[in-house]
Amino acid sequence: MDISKISPAFSVAGQLSLKELGLASAQGYKTIINNRPDGESDDQPTSAEFAQTAKELGLEYRYVPVVSGQITDDNVVDFKAVLDDVMGPVLAFCRTGSRSTTLWALSQAQGLSAEAIVAATEAAGYNLTSLIPRLNALASSDKGDSSNNSMIFARHSVVIVGGGAGGISTAASLLKRDPNLDVAIIEPSESHYYQPGWTLVGGGVFNRAQTKRAMVDVLPKQVSWIRAAVSKFNPDSNEVTLENGERVSYKVLVAAPGIKLDWGQVEGLEQTLGRNGVTSNYKFDMAPYTWELIQDLRGGKALFTQPPIPIKCAGAPQKAMYLACSYWLKKHDLKNIDVQFHNAGGVLFGVADYIPALMEYVNKYRIKLCFNEKLIKVDGGKRIAYFEVTTEEGSKKIEQQSFDMLHVCPNQTAPDFVRNSPLANNEGWIDVSPETLQHNKFGNIFALGDATSTPNAKTAAAVRLQAPVVAVNTLLALQGKAPRAVYNGYGSCPLTVERGKIVLAEFGYGGKLLPSFPKFMVNGLKASRRAWFLKEKILPTIYFDYMLKAREWLAKPEMLQHTPTDYEARTFDSSTKK
Repeated sequence: MDISKISPAFSVAGQLSLKELGLASAQGYKTIINNRPDGESDDQPTSAEFAQTAKELGLEYRYVPVVSGQITDDNVVDFKAVLDDVMGPVLAFCRTGSRSTTLWALSQAQGLSAEAIVAATEAAGYNLTSLIPRLNALASSDKGDSSNNSMIFARHSVVIVGGGAGGISTAASLLKRDPNLDVAIIEPSESHYYQPGWTLVGGGVFNRAQTKRAMVDVLPKQVSWIRAAVSKFNPDSNEVTLENGERVSYKVLVAAPGIKLDWGQVEGLEQTLGRNGVTSNYKFDMAPYTWELIQDLRGGKALFTQPPIPIKCAGAPQKAMYLACSYWLKKHDLKNIDVQFHNAGGVLFGVADYIPALMEYVNKYRIKLCFNEKLIKVDGGKRIAYFEVTTEEGSKKIEQQSFDMLHVCPNQTAPDFVRNSPLANNEGWIDVSPETLQHNKFGNIFALGDATSTPNAKTAAAVRLQAPVVAVNTLLALQGKAPRAVYNGYGSCPLTVERGKIVLAEFGYGGKLLPSFPKFMVNGLKASRRAWFLKEKILPTIYFDYMLKAREWLAKPEMLQHTPTDYEARTFDSSTKK
């Protein structure tokens, strides 16, 4: 059986035998489409025989016969109707696979460009260049909204968008509570990253390989992994659209798409990043360059920048600075280096209780603090950084600084497909309740992590507490019940003030201190060696072996005890149309 994959959800083959239907089922195909009319050859099983065998195997079977070389528009409409109705992955066959491929191409003309269709079929071994005029004609015809001119790839009880910390932790938490739950994760990347470790890579403590794992190794085994990217949310029809135009339907959606690092907001930054002394610990492949620059710098000017919030791990820009200064002090080079921290905000840290401990190191390292200064341009060749400075009177001016080393924290926004979706608020973030993490408009949608509107610190530690809340409330939604688990805004920022010591900032909504340990063990208001041990030795294990596997140590969700409000009483049944 020679199968050619056209897309993740659709494949074609030449004439199948009845026995080969069993092989197709074993390979994960859910639907078989027969495009060959009965009686074209003597050795060809009938459609009725295929239907009976498919039924015995638990496969969906559809018969859409077309005459070779005579594919009509009605044939295309019939074929498209079948694709819209069945579950993928789909295997369609005819004598050689050509008719099935052509039908697929014509059925996708209003959702994909002719160039994309021809490229996909050519990669599978079918040259449809001659079909381009017909594809273009179909694409320009008035067939109404083409947003749904694609097939349902799969249907799942819970669909999770994003295979980062939030998505995987929530999936594990859901399956811990209900091992038989039908959960899918949509994630295109083959790799998963422990991003909190990149600060230590840039400080020469970790190597880059310690922060990377294969996605297949960290996903829960029961999860269906859809290796694709989402292009659109369709909450009114309980679907998401993938970049290839295919759709995935859900009963409950969990959105954990992460955040977009918008390097392009700073003119010239992308062109010089990774050379000319310009680096960033916010990129996996760039953190080693940070460490290289730190070791090579013996004198000159080192600039560290922080853009307007929100950003993920708001302490990371100054963590890089403190670790660099710690190294330079040890090597007796700090006295020759002018260290400056250019922060677009007006304070060193958002929770005032931790500022005194940080200021001890600012003074120790002789760091110049430059508040209300936003990086807007980098000239790497000349090694000049340009800042938009807001004065005390509120006026703005442009100032420039030369540098020998520049560590940049990029501007950050929600991903484009989030900002342009019905899920977003006016600022572009997924609009959810800060307590229940339920969407404020769509009751069968929850979200967590960096792309949400919640006013907490965007850290992995926040996700560790958000995931069980979303899991509990998702299961309640599937039962038609109101959400009861609540998130208190907890976030943690282990501020690496020197190699071997950390100020462990832990806080919730409103800046309320939420320490995990008693003061005699770890006093978060002071630099601590125990906190460093926690960061270097314990937290990676907590991340990979506890958080991503739903071992919810110190993360049990708080449950509402009062009678639900009108908002909380919205149920899954009343908020979905399916």
